[in-house]
Amino acid sequence: MRPIVLWDVMGTLVQDPFFAEMPEFFGMTFDELLEAKHPRAWVEFELGERSEEDFLVNFFADGRDFDRKRFVSTIRASYRWLPGVEELLAELSGIGVTMHAFSNYPVWYRLIEERLSPSRFLEWTFVSCMTGLRKPESAAYEHVLNELGVTAEHCVFIDDRVGNCEAARKVGIRSVLFEGVGPLRASLRDARAL
Repeated sequence: MRPIVLWDVMGTLVQDPFFAEMPEFFGMTFDELLEAKHPRAWVEFELGERSEEDFLVNFFADGRDFDRKRFVSTIRASYRWLPGVEELLAELSGIGVTMHAFSNYPVWYRLIEERLSPSRFLEWTFVSCMTGLRKPESAAYEHVLNELGVTAEHCVFIDDRVGNCEAARKVGIRSVLFEGVGPLRASLRDARAL
């Protein structure tokens, strides 16, 4: 039996606009954006505790105004597949591998879906804005296993963050640190997913 593959999305499947496009939109460096943004608004947006409108109104700690509609359009336009990932997803889907998104992300996952249609390959099952749980909290991983009705050994988790991979291992889920499609293919073969 092939394992269920759990995918982080940003920085693993899709280019994350947080590091380049967001700062560029505001004419800031990444460090300047980190300094100016509200300290909790993004996390609360990811957890589904803030609406998009509330998040945008509170984006900056000082409450400054900006063109919110243009900002969201810029973010939407920036979503793109990382090299080789779409082809890998198609290959896995083609051989019957069950795949789910397991992502810390707000309702903007719908913008990713509109632009790239990852649902051709995977289900948007475990997105933090719907579950109210974020990686690397152990409860997030336990929720995945409970909802899928499987043991940890039946899953492979792929993420670009070491801390999230370590947290998966602590609950017994095999995890792979994403460092590009080439190394990932080898890891998926080892896990018998490919």
